[in-house]
Amino acid sequence: MSDVPVPILMYHSVASAPSGGTRELSVAPGAFAEQMTLIGDLGLTPVTTADLAGRWRSGRPLPVRPVLITFDDGYEGVHRHALPVLAEHGFPATLFVSTGWLRGAHDTGGGPDTMLDWAQTRELAAAGVEIGGHSHTHPQLDQLGDGELRTELTRCTEILAAELGAHPVSFAYPYGYSSRRVRQAVRAAGYAQALAVGNALARRRQGPYALKRVTVRRGTGAEEFERLLLGRAMTRTFARDRALTKGYALVRRARQVRRKAIRSRV
Repeated sequence: MSDVPVPILMYHSVASAPSGGTRELSVAPGAFAEQMTLIGDLGLTPVTTADLAGRWRSGRPLPVRPVLITFDDGYEGVHRHALPVLAEHGFPATLFVSTGWLRGAHDTGGGPDTMLDWAQTRELAAAGVEIGGHSHTHPQLDQLGDGELRTELTRCTEILAAELGAHPVSFAYPYGYSSRRVRQAVRAAGYAQALAVGNALARRRQGPYALKRVTVRRGTGAEEFERLLLGRAMTRTFARDRALTKGYALVRRARQVRRKAIRSRV
């Protein structure tokens, strides 16, 4: 089977006036509408995360020029601004929610901007948006102990199943961070596939629990967006991101070592 590269777009907030903390990773409503129009004009076929992974797993052929539209965290603007545009084009999408950040029952606080409530989340699901897990309180999962990790995954999964009436099958790692231990825990929690970041096109050979995505930001213009869809100039576009990620990885590994040393002395 050919390993066809697939762009998986990672959005966060869609907002006219996002809070300061979410501004860089937000997209203006007008820009989002233009980007969806471009997807249609280029003849791409949006699919959900579960559909793509299921086709790769079973060997069923992919649709013509597949693309995934995904949203992380659960911002209210996905319902207010993105849903009408998706409905206009007939595009499916996947929304990964941190259940403790959504307004209403189970709310632990901590959401960096106005978040969805559960009624809006159910409306998104009814409109064909796949709802996936994104942990309960959005921690760096690979920095947690085994018990905390299980709690984050189990709480998120059980809440989604209870609120939406269906067990979620797709997951996205908060901040994009994972490890073999985290991936095994996500699989044990019942998820069939999971998305990272990586800022590269997704390929079947990456495996179902480490599929890469490309980040769409407020500063992503039309020409750059088209390059992302076509997989062009990835190295140049995300060079700064990769440098920061490598540097921060060293810091995070040092923190893990310190935590393990402290636990071993207790």
